[in-house]
Amino acid sequence: MKAKVIGAVVVAFLAMVSAASAGSADTFGTGSNQFTIDFVTISGSTNPTSGYGSVANDYRMGTLEITNNQWEKFKTELGVPVTGNPSFAYDHSPTWTDTNVPVNGVSWYEAAQFVNWLNTSTDHHAAYKFAGTQGTSDYAFAAWSVAEAAGGTNLYRHKGAVYYLPTEDEWVKAAYWNGTTIQNYATKAGDTLHQGNGTGSTGWNYYDGGYATESNSPWNVGSGSEELNGTFDMMGNLWDWVESPPFDGDYRTDVGRGGGLRGGSYSIGDGLSDGYLASSFRGFANPHSENNNIGFRVASEVSDPGVIPEPLTIMSAIIGLGMIGGYVRKRRAA
Repeated sequence: MKAKVIGAVVVAFLAMVSAASAGSADTFGTGSNQFTIDFVTISGSTNPTSGYGSVANDYRMGTLEITNNQWEKFKTELGVPVTGNPSFAYDHSPTWTDTNVPVNGVSWYEAAQFVNWLNTSTDHHAAYKFAGTQGTSDYAFAAWSVAEAAGGTNLYRHKGAVYYLPTEDEWVKAAYWNGTTIQNYATKAGDTLHQGNGTGSTGWNYYDGGYATESNSPWNVGSGSEELNGTFDMMGNLWDWVESPPFDGDYRTDVGRGGGLRGGSYSIGDGLSDGYLASSFRGFANPHSENNNIGFRVASEVSDPGVIPEPLTIMSAIIGLGMIGGYVRKRRAA
């Protein structure tokens, strides 16, 4: 009987660990500036054979876009201005200021500084290299060396970083991969792509011959329908920056170099309507752009101790369960 009790509880415990790795939240900041970011785990066990979305390793994708509330708490915790070179990448404030709408009007460089703080404030290595003094106008983006680069090839992400902006492959897979194919849209099986009404927790915030919200604006993160892999607003609401190599040239003639955007926004409406939400559509902007329809979400490694218990933790728990099993046996023998 003791073995059966322990076995059943261990199975339940391992199921709990598995569930925690499938969906989990990490905590950042201190005191009144503390906040969490929710993640879903994306498996690397299956992949498309062509196009975007092939990622061989497991990773975590932010369930929601980063909000104004999280952004303001980050700025307070950072303790110095979020600024740098070029200065025009840092000179706008959000147009939409409600607490739980996604932070908007942020440049790629600002998003990169947010991600760096997520790492350094939790004792990990910064993802993106900036040269100069943080908080001053000479703080400029740079590339890592090959020895420092993630995988030895990604000169934009440090190999020691846990949190980062998702690559275009990571973003596409989290949004559209169903285990067999990259879908046209990030809808769950049985769902039909449709525009939400801003209050009913259904649909997506995008232009479809009219705007989903009045006035035309982003809604609170998570207000729409849950998507294929557990995310929200990877279609509509705000465009998301991805970790493409940033550049400051003419993206219309240099589209192979990144400054990438994915997912569409609340304001799209120049004829493509829901085409902007499709997996086949790629958006581009200069990384210094601070448009009010651009935001970002964060991705993460799955190997962080805050996500999956270390072996000692698991073993301690199992030992504890063994003690519980012994207690149950003694009670039954009494």
